[in-house]
This record gives sequence, structure tokens and C-alpha cells, in this order.
Amino acid sequence: MKTQKIVYWIATSLFSAIMLFSVYNYFFNHEAIKGYFEAFGYPTYLVYPLAIAKILGLIAIWGNFSKWLREWAYAGFFFNTLLAFFAHYMFNGADYLFSLLALAGVLLSYFTGRAVRP
Repeated sequence: MKTQKIVYWIATSLFSAIMLFSVYNYFFNHEAIKGYFEAFGYPTYLVYPLAIAKILGLIAIWGNFSKWLREWAYAGFFFNTLLAFFAHYMFNGADYLFSLLALAGVLLSYFTGRAVRP
């Protein structure tokens, strides 16, 4: 059980750091992110709402307000990181490390968190 807790907190911290890094870039490096969104074929008006959704999702996971809210936050992060991985992989075959790490972190955090957190 102690090993699962350690894995959970490391995975949650890892993917949270990646999400906070992306939120930082969405707000303070907007033109570059806008260029990436255009290159991937995503609409650029999603940059700010996606950054806000990531912040709210992290609050829901770390705040542990309700199990239902935490499940939806993990679902949102799963789909976000999965789509980010495929977008990065299909666009530029070598620039997908952070999205793959975030996807692994979300999955590891979710499944170990089910055993560790109430």
C-alpha cells in the first residue's frame, strides 16, 4: 500500500507539473501555442478555455471535493492527453514526449489513486 501511495503522488505530481507548464504557455506564450494549434488543425479559440479547464481539473483532483468530480477531471485529462499525443505524433514524429509522459501520468495517477484515495 505504501508503494502505491508513492507511485500515486509521483504520477499525480508529474502530470500536474506538465499540465501547469502547458497552462503557463497557453497564457504567457500565446502566439506560439496559437501557431501549434493552427498547425495541428485545431481552432485557436480553444487555447484559453482549455487552459482554464486544465486549472479547474487540477483543482478537482488535488482538492478531492467529490469522487464524481474527480472522475470527470481524470476523463477530461485522459482525452486531452490522448488527443495531444496523437496530434504531436502525427504532425511531428519526434515531438510527443511530454504528451506521452502526461498520458502515462494520468493513467498511473488514476488507477493507483482508486486504490489509495477514498
